[in-house]
Order: sequence, then C-alpha cells, then structure tokens
Amino acid sequence: MANEALDWISVGRVEDLPEGRVKTVTARTTSICLVHFDGQWAAMDNRCPHQNGPLGEGSIEKGVDDQCWVRCPWHGWDFDPLTGKPPGGHEDTGQKMFPIDLRDGEIFVGLEPEPEAPRTISDAMVETFVNWGLKSVFGMVGHSNLGLAEAIRLKVGSKDLKYYGIRHEGAAAFAASAYGKLTGMPAGCLTIAGPGATNLLTGMWDAKVDRAPVLALTGQVQTQVLGPGAFQDIDLASAFAAVSRFSQPVLGGANAVELAALACKNAIINQDVAHLIFPDDVQTVPSDKPASHPQGRISRVDVTPSASDLEAATDKINAAKRPIIIVGHGAFDAREKIIALAEKLGAPVLTTFKAKGLIPDDHPNAAGVLGRSGTPIASWFMNETDLIIALGASFSNHSGIEPSKPIIQVDYDRMQLGKFHPVDLPIWGEVGVFCNVMTARAKPHAQAEDQVTELADRWRIWRDEKTTRLSEDHGTGLHSAAVFKALSELAPDDAIFAVDVGNNTYSFGRYLETKGTQRVLMSGYLGSIGFGLPAALGAWAATQDFDALKGRKVISISGDGGFGQYPMEFTTAVKYGMNITHLLLHNGQLGKISKEQRAGEWPVWETDLVNPPFSAFARLCGGVGEKVTEADQIVLVLKEALSAKGPALVEFMTDAELV
Repeated sequence: MANEALDWISVGRVEDLPEGRVKTVTARTTSICLVHFDGQWAAMDNRCPHQNGPLGEGSIEKGVDDQCWVRCPWHGWDFDPLTGKPPGGHEDTGQKMFPIDLRDGEIFVGLEPEPEAPRTISDAMVETFVNWGLKSVFGMVGHSNLGLAEAIRLKVGSKDLKYYGIRHEGAAAFAASAYGKLTGMPAGCLTIAGPGATNLLTGMWDAKVDRAPVLALTGQVQTQVLGPGAFQDIDLASAFAAVSRFSQPVLGGANAVELAALACKNAIINQDVAHLIFPDDVQTVPSDKPASHPQGRISRVDVTPSASDLEAATDKINAAKRPIIIVGHGAFDAREKIIALAEKLGAPVLTTFKAKGLIPDDHPNAAGVLGRSGTPIASWFMNETDLIIALGASFSNHSGIEPSKPIIQVDYDRMQLGKFHPVDLPIWGEVGVFCNVMTARAKPHAQAEDQVTELADRWRIWRDEKTTRLSEDHGTGLHSAAVFKALSELAPDDAIFAVDVGNNTYSFGRYLETKGTQRVLMSGYLGSIGFGLPAALGAWAATQDFDALKGRKVISISGDGGFGQYPMEFTTAVKYGMNITHLLLHNGQLGKISKEQRAGEWPVWETDLVNPPFSAFARLCGGVGEKVTEADQIVLVLKEALSAKGPALVEFMTDAELV
C-alpha cells in the first residue's frame, strides 16, 4: 500500500517505457531516472554524481551473474537500479531512490511533501509588479532567469499573472509594445542575458518612440563574473540606456522592492520603457521586504490649460469659418469629448494614421486619415481650412500637417508643443479637459461653411473612386482594395486591428473604413516590419486582462515580408488558443521597397521573396489556413476565418501594383 505521507506524482503509463529501458521523467521539479527491467520498476535520482550526467538517457547493462546496472551515457558509471549503489571502483555515494507505485497502468513516484519555499527578492519584486497592475508577461525562460521565472510561475499559479512563452524575444517586445499602446499599462518581457536581452531592443524602440509603457525584465550572468567577458556577459545597462526611461540592476535586497516600484511608475507615468537587470545569483536571495503598492504614488492626470490659453483658443475657434480638428494617437482616451467638440463646431475630424479609428469613418464628422497612408477627403479639408485644432498629434512628416495654416496645438507633453516649427497657440493640458471647456464655449461663426454636408459629398466621390479601382485587374493577383472592402463590411464594430509595415499598410490606411469602437495598432514612428502578428498576440492578451476589451476580435494584417519575420509566433497563438485572424497579403516581394526603387529611378533589386504556401503552414501549425486567389472567394473565406475558434490565417494572393 502506498505511503500516504508522501505526495504521489504521476510520471506516465507503463506502456511509455518498454522492458529493459530507462527514461527521464519529472515529478514536480525533481528529475528522475525511471527504470524498467526484468518485470521490475524503479526510480532514482537522475543526476550521475560524477558530472551530473542524465542517467535517464543511458541504458541498462548486464554484468557478471546477470546483474543489471543503469549506465550513465556520459562516462559509463554504473548503478544498481534497485538500490542506487555503484559497483566497486567508484565513489560509494549511491543514488537517492524514490518509492514507486503502479495503479491501473499509471506510474506514480512518491516524493516528500514540498516544503514552503523561502521568499526571495524575485518573489517580492514580482508581487510588487502585480500590485502596480502588471497582468501579463511575454518571454522565454532560460538559464540566467530561472529564479525570476520561478517567482512569475508562482504568480501564474495563483491566477495573479498570465505568462505567454514566445518563440523569439523580438516578438515578446512587439507584443508588449502593442499591449501598452492599447491599454496604457505595461506588460512584461522576460529574457535571459546576452542575446535574449538584445533581441528585445527593436521592440523596445518601437514602444519608446510611440510612447507605450513596457517592463523589460532581463536575466544577467552572476555578479562574480560580471564584466570580464563571461559567457553571454554583455553590458546590458549600456545596451538599454538609450531605449529606456529607467534602467537599473538589481544588486541586493535593500532596494529591490523600491526598484520594482520605480520601474512600474516610470513605465506608467512616462509611457515609456522601464528595464530591470537581474543577475542570476541575486534572483534567489532571501527577502523579507514587503511588496510595494501604488497608493499615494500616482496623481490624477487631468491637467487643465491656463485661463489665458483657453481664452485665446476660444477667440480663434469662434472666429474660424472652416475649422478642422486633427487628432493623434495621444488623444485616444478623449475620443468622446473630441467628437462632441467636432459636432458642436461642425468641424471635420482628420486623424493621423496611428489614430485611425478614433472617430469611426461612418460618423458625419469623420474625414479619414491624413497623409501618405490617407484619403483625398482629409487632404481636401486640410487645404481648405482656416484653422487647425491639433489634439495629441506629433506633426510627423508622414501625416503632413500644413505648418503655414493657423494652428492651435494641445498636448499634455510640453516638449511636443511646437516641436518642429512654431504654432500660433501652443497649449499645455490634457486633451479631454480642453475639449470639454471648448465645447461649452464654442459658438460657430455666423458665416461658417457647412462642412458636414461637404464631407458627405467628398465621401461619395472617394467611394466611387474606390469602386472604380476594384475593376482594375492585371491578371496577376487580387486588388488589395477588394480585401479591405470586405474587411470593412465584415469586421466586428469593436475589432482591434494590428497592422504591419509595407504596401498592406498603405492599402489599409486608404481603403479600410472604420466603424464603432474599432482600434488600430501599428509600429508608428519606428515603422518596423514584422510588427503585425506579434502585436496581435499582445492585443489578444489585453482582451483577457481588461474588462473593457473582453470579447473583442483581434485581426492582424501583414504582407509576406512582414509575416516572414516572426512566422513561428503563429504556433504561440495556437498554444494559447488565441482568437486571432491574420490576413496575409501575399505578393511575393517587398512591394513597398520595389515601388520606392522605381520612384527613385533605381533598378528593382533583391526585393523578390521565396515563400512557402502560408495557408498550409498555418494548418501544419494547428490553426486554420485558407488561400484566396479569386475576388469572388474573398467574402466567404474571410467570414469563415473571422468566425473560427482560435488562430486563423487567410492568404490573399495579391497584385503588388494594385495598392
């Protein structure tokens, strides 16, 4: 009868291990060599005392008198499978043996009850992260972060945290960046020292330049070998200095909890990257420090502009006959207040590409995206306006806000005000507060032109133009306009789009018409190819963490060039059952670069791609994969993919010239 004082852990079934074989199994965290010989079963410590060789990868050998021995595969040390004792000639240490019990063909190994683990620095810091609002971590567990990973594992086990094991740390960085852009709260990135940490850097730059909060948690070599050039020892403080607002090594218990709190505070308040370096040996140092909480450490964000600025803005707005509002991604939280002001003024609302969807395109005041990825509607009203009200916009050259026009600019970051050129009225304050005041004070000019009716006319012209473009057919693939026309109609009103970089991005900006509360995530200022699919992982994780996002459909979009950057993250989506639909516009080339080469009178060179059948790849990964080659297939296949449970990929064979 099994000893009831022990914890009996299942390690497999009898059919898993044939007679005369050994195998490595794990009970809790204990590595065990499971032995099956002469109808008998035994279990011993898997580590050979010589050099920790894995006995479970060895063999059973018979010696004199048919004595059986478990032989280590590394250097041939032998052990009695029933007693764990070595024969003469070796150190008489012997292997620890574990009781074994067979129950209805299932194999159980008995372990002493697990003692309560001592609280470590990592435990105290991870508890602090959770208290400050960390809900999800993306990363890869490895040899120089195991102590920190164990603290995360315990919080995952207690349902206080979620963890997503990715295939490449670069994807973890993009996922966390997208999560921060969508929620305003940081997700974590867990990596090992050396290459694991450096793989984060592109995604960290994406987060930094687009003002997304991220918590980077990098392992490091042991402090005793830090500096001279040990294996995977690089200067992580220098590597992350430019990309992070806060970067510190964790070197002892006295300040570890405070470092965790400051990292979270910097990420949340500054909407930036915070980085902590965890030397391997420090991660498991015992700690009795209580975890930190954010109470009393973060203020409200309702910054009211000065009275004189509000007076000046009121005068300018009420004097304008053709005012327009241009909104950037920084104004997204104030969307309802912006729309109320636009309705009061009868003003068109133009968005930067990053802010696409802030006002749905089916709203009477919507003018679409301004700039290179935008619509002729937005360009028209930019040209005709007599006052620009710019809210949370960064004035990038991609958007092309006309600096010669009278401009009121409102931003909560004073450095953004008049950053690239003077504006008529720079106003420091929170966009929502400004809009509330202006909506109350605004009195449209008596001779104000009817821009809302004009907007409807301009939309009709543009939609007719899009319909005309659908008839273009070179016989070499689908028109991307047809894909985005179907997506405009079929995507849920609250869908979250994660968009990659390339021709697919320009087509998305021009042709997709947003509706409802749809959101768009992109690699804005960095413009990094490969963002789309990893960003969808981050967006989906956010839908699991925040009640306001629960149930929202995540749709990612890329070309074949972008998808090829992180294709194996499709298996991450399969592993965690992520309800993501990926639209892949496959044209066999880096189409945007080909166009730039032609426009610059360069020869088209090295932009062609050799690709697998991506739809088949998706199916091999365990998801849904469909291929579309004809226009009349688009709606049906897209509808089925959007309704699929779990990850789905639709491969649209497109013409690189029809964008």
